[in-house]
Amino acid sequence: MITNTPDYKSYTRRQLLFIRYVSAILIDLTVLNLFNEYWDNVQISSFTISLLTAIVLQLMLQITFQIEHGVGSYLLKKGRKGLRFFSAWALLFSSKFVILWVLELLFADKIIFGGPFHGILAFIIVITVMLLTEGVMRWITNVALGGDKNVEADI
Repeated sequence: MITNTPDYKSYTRRQLLFIRYVSAILIDLTVLNLFNEYWDNVQISSFTISLLTAIVLQLMLQITFQIEHGVGSYLLKKGRKGLRFFSAWALLFSSKFVILWVLELLFADKIIFGGPFHGILAFIIVITVMLLTEGVMRWITNVALGGDKNVEADI
């Protein structure tokens, strides 16, 4: 069956970003709810809270990446490659504490990350799985299914 679907160049940048972020939020939502169901260290009171958490997480992660890329670009222009690596690690690691604090402010006891180090280890594991899953889905879309690798560069 042949369909007349337009290629990605017929979409605007805003449309591509919308698709990308909605997909990422749905992936995050799925990961959160799987952890909620199968791991005692993640407890979320309702589906609505997990959806709101996925949205907040995606927003906070994107802000973190923008800050990291901005600081990294600045340090590379100054010729400080070693400092760039350390600052990226420090920003990405410390941001998890800020994100956890924001979730605590917004949802209080409706979402709980338990376990070692007051739940920070569980939270980092959840975030890592989310990012890996998003990356795998992007790879499947862009490479394995024959999509255009340049789409990533466009958005």
